[in-house]
Amino acid sequence: MKEYAYIHEEGLLPAPLTSVPFLNSFSEDQLDEVLNSSSLLQCDAGDTIIREGSIDSRIYILLSGELEVRVGGKKVAAISRVGDVFGELALVNHDKRAASVIAGGRALCLAVDQKFLQDMHPREQDPAFHAALFEFVARLVAKKLDATSRRLAEVEKELRALKESQATEAPASPRRRPAAKKPVRGKRRALA
Repeated sequence: MKEYAYIHEEGLLPAPLTSVPFLNSFSEDQLDEVLNSSSLLQCDAGDTIIREGSIDSRIYILLSGELEVRVGGKKVAAISRVGDVFGELALVNHDKRAASVIAGGRALCLAVDQKFLQDMHPREQDPAFHAALFEFVARLVAKKLDATSRRLAEVEKELRALKESQATEAPASPRRRPAAKKPVRGKRRALA
């Protein structure tokens, strides 16, 4: 993976970034500062962008390619739409990364260092900047939660249908009647 400083013309948003909702959350001046604190990551297949269990302060935006999200080494999701944002929870919870994000092929990402942004814009001095940042993250998390809830409902429906089809397809096993008890025949002993 190669990392380059992101250099852009002040006040001008390059075409690949115009469709990124994250960047639309900021004023023109704020956007220039966001982009000036960013890096471009050029990834090859297998490159790890986020490592599960690590701690970092970056938020990422997919500019091209496809990425895999893995938990415990198992693929759990894919990131493939230009403008998709990932790693945003680092802004909120400052905790270890819950998943790894790995390039599935050649990919290009914009890495925004939110820690650097916070140092440039302390919350007490620039609440509008932080309000815009947290508003976007709240919308993004709500959108992802909604998509996850819908997918979970679909999986539950599929599971119910599968259980019902298995119940109707299971061959009825013939019931066995309990064996009749045979009388015990034995010699009686006379008691003396």
